[in-house]
Amino acid sequence: MAESTWEVSEPERLDFDGPVTALSVRLVNGTVNVVGVDDTAPPGEQRGARLEVSEIHGPPLIVTRSGSTLTITYEDLHWQNVLKWLDHKSRTRHAVVSLTVPAGADVEVGVVGAGAVVSGIKGRTQVRGVNGDTTLVGLAGRVHAETVAGNVEAQAVTGDLRFHSVSGDLTVVDCAGSSVRADSVSGDMVIDLEPGKPTDIKVNTVSGEAIRLPHPTDATVEANTASGTVSNAFDDLRVGGHWGAKKITGTLGAGTGQLRAVTVSGSIALLRRPPTEDPYDTGHASPAATKEH
Repeated sequence: MAESTWEVSEPERLDFDGPVTALSVRLVNGTVNVVGVDDTAPPGEQRGARLEVSEIHGPPLIVTRSGSTLTITYEDLHWQNVLKWLDHKSRTRHAVVSLTVPAGADVEVGVVGAGAVVSGIKGRTQVRGVNGDTTLVGLAGRVHAETVAGNVEAQAVTGDLRFHSVSGDLTVVDCAGSSVRADSVSGDMVIDLEPGKPTDIKVNTVSGEAIRLPHPTDATVEANTASGTVSNAFDDLRVGGHWGAKKITGTLGAGTGQLRAVTVSGSIALLRRPPTEDPYDTGHASPAATKEH
């Protein structure tokens, strides 16, 4: 399929026929919303994609269709320099962009000062952001989120999750992925795991961490803090250290999974998720359910 290009300088909707297997969106200020739709199509038909730009100020967005790859960006904003992008004219830019693509597509989203929402994608998802918040919902493929100061919230993610940030927070809710790898210089992390796949978590931050594990859980545990407090809701785990550095170690169940958590000055809380969720449960353990040291 030959390459086609459009310039979008005012609110507009574009429909793309034929297969779309990869999407790349880069935006300065505003919002980008990407939704994966069912890949199933009637015999002889192929699911395409739809782009709707409801607001736009500043230079036009360049839309390119090359084969089965769809790209929406500014002429001067490239994927490689999203996290380092500085432009004194960025204040004049603003766009609100919504896209629907086949759920199996690979998705790349780069945002500078913009919020991003990605949902229903089964392919690979990669997000880079400077200071906009990102929400990831119902993703089944591998997920990689990298931010400077933006926060990331992931809900019902079942693929491997990788997170890196300078000062952004990470919140993971109802996660049943194969593994979580997360590190942040100064952001907090809250990770809530559903029963299912073996626990496989490695997190590292200067600030605090709260991790809620399903019960029962099979994992070897090693959680360390240099100067913070620790809270532990599992009788099978040991808490060591009374001055300065503290750690939680031990084995839960058969120990087939692993949990490694390190924080410098923040607290570490290992919470236990009830076998059956209480509909009024807020996700926070009661004082009686944890032992703080």
